[in-house]
Amino acid sequence: MKEIKNLKKAAKRIIKAAQKKENIILFGDADLDGVASVIILKETLQNLGSGQVIVALCDRENEGHGLNPKVLKGYLKQFSPALLVTLDCGIGNFEEIKLANTLGFEVLVADHHEILQKLPQASIIVDPKQPGDKYPFKLFSSAGLTFKLCQEILKDKLNDSLKQSFLELVALATLADMMPEEDENESMINEGLISLENSWRPGIKALFENYEIRESVSTRQAAQKIIYNLNISDLTEHQNETYLLLTSSSPEEVKYLVEELVKKRLQKQAEIKKITEQVESIVSMKQPEAIIFEGSSAWSRTLLGAVSSRVCQKHQKPVFLYKKNEGLSFLVFRAPEGKNGMEAMKKCAKYFTLFGGHPPAGGGSAKNETLEELKACLIEYFEENK
Repeated sequence: MKEIKNLKKAAKRIIKAAQKKENIILFGDADLDGVASVIILKETLQNLGSGQVIVALCDRENEGHGLNPKVLKGYLKQFSPALLVTLDCGIGNFEEIKLANTLGFEVLVADHHEILQKLPQASIIVDPKQPGDKYPFKLFSSAGLTFKLCQEILKDKLNDSLKQSFLELVALATLADMMPEEDENESMINEGLISLENSWRPGIKALFENYEIRESVSTRQAAQKIIYNLNISDLTEHQNETYLLLTSSSPEEVKYLVEELVKKRLQKQAEIKKITEQVESIVSMKQPEAIIFEGSSAWSRTLLGAVSSRVCQKHQKPVFLYKKNEGLSFLVFRAPEGKNGMEAMKKCAKYFTLFGGHPPAGGGSAKNETLEELKACLIEYFEENK
């Protein structure tokens, strides 16, 4: 039977680190898929009786996407030497992983994003899309891929209760990341949704007590409402409310966190609507082009994914929105069915300082002085690939 490349190798390395009580850092993206991945692996390590496990989530707003120099030289440096596992990020962090190596970290990348022109210099890479991986299914969410890794780590120690709790997170993450509901994804989603309403996690129980979620006509609708609330949390000291909610054992804490997340969702929905209206106003005053490419220093970077999704759905064309910072802009893209945003970004790679994602969704960063050239390059790609 074909296996995901390096999955067993990664499992053995993690088991060794746990047995030797090495510092293990789990660094994940801060969206629901990344958070779910971190939780699944952390709880797997707890079952192994590992030493110190440090969790850190990516601070997109202040530090940039994925592994980045700020977090390596700042927060993470104190834990070196350590096994640094990147989850839902890392496959495009070439320079950052080189830096991590010099700082005393051994890097293990577990990512599901598209492979760029090369692979990073990590000790072990698990990504079904990498060259030489013959596993037939490639379209896992990060949480789904992490679950496969944890199955390999725990083997017979993965009891039914723990398996179901992991699959609940995999189901939510796979739906949130809009991965195709086919093959193994379909079975993991279905199995996870079946047990979601009876979850032992206090955070999920508290979410089902919220009146909006409780009144759902189906578990799938409830799951979608849960996703809306979990995908808008804010980061503090490299952790966010979603991580705290899904890992807390305190009924009082989870009740408070659910109330806070619901408030923030309502506030951010209003902000998303405001930015969407601003984008639409700008677009209405311009001649139509093959793409929508707009930015502002006033826009919140963490909301641009939701805004670009709405604009993309309305206009049915690729949308690139960016937050302009001093010297560097952070971009988010969404592409309609049949358009490949990742291939466009690969063609225009020389204008990016960093990029990654999937054909319908992704992001990156670019120097402000190259934005017009980047826009022209992207327009050229989509005009040639109508």
